[in-house]
Amino acid sequence: MSNNLKFYINGEWVAPLGTKTLEVIDPSTEEAFATIALGTEADVDRAVAAAREAFKTFSQTTKEERLALMRKVMDAYKARYADIADALSREMGAPKKLAHTAQAGMGTAHLAKMIETLEKFEFEELRGTTLIAKEAIGVVGMITPWNWPINQIMCKVAPALAAGCTMVLKPSEIAPINAIIFAEVMDAAGVPKGVFNLVNGDGPTVGEAIARHPGVDMVSFTGSTRAGILVAKAAADTVKRVHQELGGKSANIILPDADLARAVKLGVEGCMRNSGQSCNAPTRMFVPADRHEEAKTVARETAEKLKVGAPAADDSWLGPVVSELQYNKIQRLIEAGIKEGAELVTGGPGRPEDLNRGYYVRPTVFAGVTDDMTIAREEIFGPVLAILPYESEDEIVARANDTPYGLASYVQSGSIEKARKLAAQMRSGNVYINYPAWDGGAPFGGYKQSGNGREYADFGLEEFLEIKGTVGYAAA
Repeated sequence: MSNNLKFYINGEWVAPLGTKTLEVIDPSTEEAFATIALGTEADVDRAVAAAREAFKTFSQTTKEERLALMRKVMDAYKARYADIADALSREMGAPKKLAHTAQAGMGTAHLAKMIETLEKFEFEELRGTTLIAKEAIGVVGMITPWNWPINQIMCKVAPALAAGCTMVLKPSEIAPINAIIFAEVMDAAGVPKGVFNLVNGDGPTVGEAIARHPGVDMVSFTGSTRAGILVAKAAADTVKRVHQELGGKSANIILPDADLARAVKLGVEGCMRNSGQSCNAPTRMFVPADRHEEAKTVARETAEKLKVGAPAADDSWLGPVVSELQYNKIQRLIEAGIKEGAELVTGGPGRPEDLNRGYYVRPTVFAGVTDDMTIAREEIFGPVLAILPYESEDEIVARANDTPYGLASYVQSGSIEKARKLAAQMRSGNVYINYPAWDGGAPFGGYKQSGNGREYADFGLEEFLEIKGTVGYAAA
């Protein structure tokens, strides 16, 4: 029986207190395939009340008890893995292969890393006669996005469980079905009632109610910088901790000594993976001016080989973007690039020629882009790459850092020493040298308007902890 029209509160699937519903749209067909209930402030109140009551006991559990629970969550997640992947593909348009590997796989990857982290983590330390204790912060409100849904849910839920926190989750209403299945996973794992609560709804109603609720001790938010500012303002009156992972406009610096063909090819694929819907996508590609033409050729050839098609098709590399709103925003920005004089290398406005419905975007590459153009300044969140030529390595640091964002930077070089030197000058929370393998133990988060705080491993766990000093704990 479907739980789509219910919320998970205090260990039970309950009917909403309001009557509003929302259709969930399949972005590949533009048609509704499910309906969810939309929560109210009253629904948030009862979820927070359940979480506060549960915190009294869950915060006092031992590390070993929480580890055992997290291993049960892992088993329950694996049992529903295919269901989660299928839901992700359907509701956000991720190609089947991407949904079943990277998208759903991030859930197990982050949970496994947090289990490993908790096994080694020490919550107490004696300094002289003072006991330094790290304790669960309390009830955490979690607001998660639609672009990597399970990734962001698990990045918050796993460290909250490890810390001994209780929680109220509001997933994106655009891609909510995976979160409902995740709540079923938590129930199947035997998570104590009230520890994990799920309330679906929109940002202005449920999201704001969570952010300003006096019974919520911390808000962990992932989404746009614009929405993150609203969350921070709503949370300010109660002086709660606000953890944010926000937007990005990441520079990808290809130095003259790099293998240009490889660097451009992987840079295009990195930008356009997940249909460009990644906050840390390398969307600004800086190339030496004297190799601009070569870079354009490689970028065009790479982009034109990326098959855009139905998520269920085995050969689809890009599916649709998630919604009509996103599609229209991307089209507006592509038009702005053309209007402002950037060279359209491939792609452009409209759908691919063989697709007449669905929110499909043509993989688009612009060259000759200057720093002041809209496509070099705004986060597009679609499969659109801007190539920016540079004359001298001396200018590249200032230009790459000339953005209000600071989530990620990418450096490609044949010299690891040169790459390290450049990486040290990037004003971003992450720097990726020569397209390394993903590291779940590396801290993830941004500088500037890309957010506050970090996720992943012990860096993520620390965000959910308060520090207490008990002076005179030990005899002098």
